[in-house]
Amino acid sequence: MLHYKTYQLGENYDWVVFVHGAGGSSNIWYKQIKRFKKYFNLLLIDLRGHGKSKDLIRQSHRNYTFHEVSKDVLEVVDHLKITSAHFIGVSLGTIIIQTIAETSPSKIRSMILAGAVTKLNLRSNFLISIGNLGKYILPYMWLYKLFAWIIMPRERHTHSRLLFVNEAKKLCQKEFIRWFKLTKNINPFLKNIRMKEFQIPTLYIMGEEDYMFLPPIQSFIKEKKYSRLVVLKNCGHVCNVDQAEEFNRVSISFIKGLHLLVQKDPKYHA
Repeated sequence: MLHYKTYQLGENYDWVVFVHGAGGSSNIWYKQIKRFKKYFNLLLIDLRGHGKSKDLIRQSHRNYTFHEVSKDVLEVVDHLKITSAHFIGVSLGTIIIQTIAETSPSKIRSMILAGAVTKLNLRSNFLISIGNLGKYILPYMWLYKLFAWIIMPRERHTHSRLLFVNEAKKLCQKEFIRWFKLTKNINPFLKNIRMKEFQIPTLYIMGEEDYMFLPPIQSFIKEKKYSRLVVLKNCGHVCNVDQAEEFNRVSISFIKGLHLLVQKDPKYHA
């Protein structure tokens, strides 16, 4: 089972499950814990091969898939007897959460998708092509640092960039390759998710400087009945770190306001 950590207020409080991105760990939520644990029970998970789940290797599967990785998360949720929860993810973690929404919608009360990856542009596809060509030859940290720099290029993204790079150092080359292979068929997978409408209250939180992943969401958000978008100023891809205070305020308000949303607008449910 994946390594996890919990903060519990009591059985009458809602659960919030945090899912990090590729190369990260549950440590990236350190700016959220203090605020969120005042209002909710928290579950922080290290995905397979990451953080303190570093030694968890699934020998039965040659390649990872988003469905398999999402089952890892649900295994922890079921182990803790959590019937449903609010899920918060960043970057690739948002894909895992949407996969859970597709396969086990009853487990999710709401989704907060930060730095959400919904479509890859030409630059993203070019990066993936470079990664696939060099993943067996180049040290994975070279590739990871390159990706981090391109995705988070500005000076004010330095802290987020270093945080992800330092967490990625805990991976090994083989584990990086396993995760990178998820990108092989990612475009049709993302298109399938993007075309669907989950009847789950969903909040996209994006940085205005997340130039690779913000535009696709802006292009379809008006077509979504159950979703809304908040764009944070002076903020890049890892918005829960770049603008933590505003991220916390918006996220907590969204979750706490779901009951009012149900009353005012029947298209939402919690």
